[in-house]
Amino acid sequence: MTNSTPRPQRQIIMAACFLAVVAATAVVGSLASVSHTDGWYADVEKVPWNPANGVFGPAWSILYLLIALAGFLIWRSGFRAPEKNAAKRVLVLFAVQMVLNALWTPIFFAGYPLFGESAWWAALIVIAALLVAVVWLGVAARRWSRTASLLMLPYGAWLAFATSLNIGIIVLN
Repeated sequence: MTNSTPRPQRQIIMAACFLAVVAATAVVGSLASVSHTDGWYADVEKVPWNPANGVFGPAWSILYLLIALAGFLIWRSGFRAPEKNAAKRVLVLFAVQMVLNALWTPIFFAGYPLFGESAWWAALIVIAALLVAVVWLGVAARRWSRTASLLMLPYGAWLAFATSLNIGIIVLN
């Protein structure tokens, strides 16, 4: 089958679906962290390059838009027929990284009051797996959309930075 473009209505619906999934992930993260940023998180030792709390919201908002766009571009590029998408395996990678993304914040922020420092270690495992999944997604997406692949670069860079922050809290505390 040759590559074809989905009808505009379907593209709008799918774009909204990708935005909804990413927005749900953002909400889960926000709910898990909001009550802790002025609590235990404010009191722990952090690395010198840890940004002010006000940086995280705008940074993640931009990244989440890029993530949703990348997912949509992969889906659209893999479109072959009304019920088939040849990029299905790459879209599974997209879903895996979204699940890992949704898990990190609750484990790190909400997990600490419940499980102590072991939550930070669990979060480190999750963010390391997330970073691997995002790199893998970026490489795999290139076949379907060079733009989607490139959109994973700032996300991966931020995750590497966030991983250093997670490690810093473990080491300093």
